[in-house]
Amino acid sequence: MSRAAQSTAHHPTTELAELGRFFTITARSFDAGRTAPQMFSGAIDAAWHQLLTDPAAHDAFTTEHAGRPLTHSPIKGAGFITWLSTYEEAYGPLPQIWFTDATGTVDTDSLARYRETGQVWAEWDCSPAPGDDDAVPGTTSA
Repeated sequence: MSRAAQSTAHHPTTELAELGRFFTITARSFDAGRTAPQMFSGAIDAAWHQLLTDPAAHDAFTTEHAGRPLTHSPIKGAGFITWLSTYEEAYGPLPQIWFTDATGTVDTDSLARYRETGQVWAEWDCSPAPGDDDAVPGTTSA
């Protein structure tokens, strides 16, 4: 996949706000018996990894947004991002930060494709998982 060389400044508040939305979508997915949504944004994932350095803050953040503790699961994959309609119904179109890597470079090709088609095909390295006290969710697609 080609990446344009457009770079943006990191805005941790935006990344954390989107991470909170992602965890809310995660809870909806788990509550419906579906698998976890795919984390395909390098910038938002970097904010998640920073949050993971403080387990108490991470538990508080996931509980605030998902209503329960969540964990980080290193699940790699590639394909169609299945949770977009749930996100868009709640928050509107995905903002540019979802198409930004950990260094602040925006994948303008993927962003343009999303804006034209409403679909995202991407790679991911992780997904949320239920906390230790939660049951494993069902395995239907999100």
